[in-house]
Amino acid sequence: MEGPPEIDLEKLISDPLYLDNQAHAVVSRMRDMDSGTKSQLRRFYNAVRRACRAADADRQHEFVMLRARLAYTIARHSLRSLDSLEKLLLQVTRKNDLRGYERFRDLFEAIVAYNE
Repeated sequence: MEGPPEIDLEKLISDPLYLDNQAHAVVSRMRDMDSGTKSQLRRFYNAVRRACRAADADRQHEFVMLRARLAYTIARHSLRSLDSLEKLLLQVTRKNDLRGYERFRDLFEAIVAYNE
């Protein structure tokens, strides 16, 4: 089975409709593939929000740790539909740009909202 399509960070930053479409696509894959709970998503979203509020010097480290936490959550709960978010989080962390972090947060907020 082929994995989920990758999310383009540059498009995510520049195009709000792309962000919305990607959020819908992730939620659709979640409903088709996974049995993850809404509370798991909300907990992770709260961690993303805290990482965005971290001091500039600490933000990249916080997001690196989020990626590790997301990888653990994906493996522990078999949430394969979130693989594309893990890949995106790697791109965001490597770029280390405030707008990238904020758009990742926005994407995750939309995913939580559409999953309700």
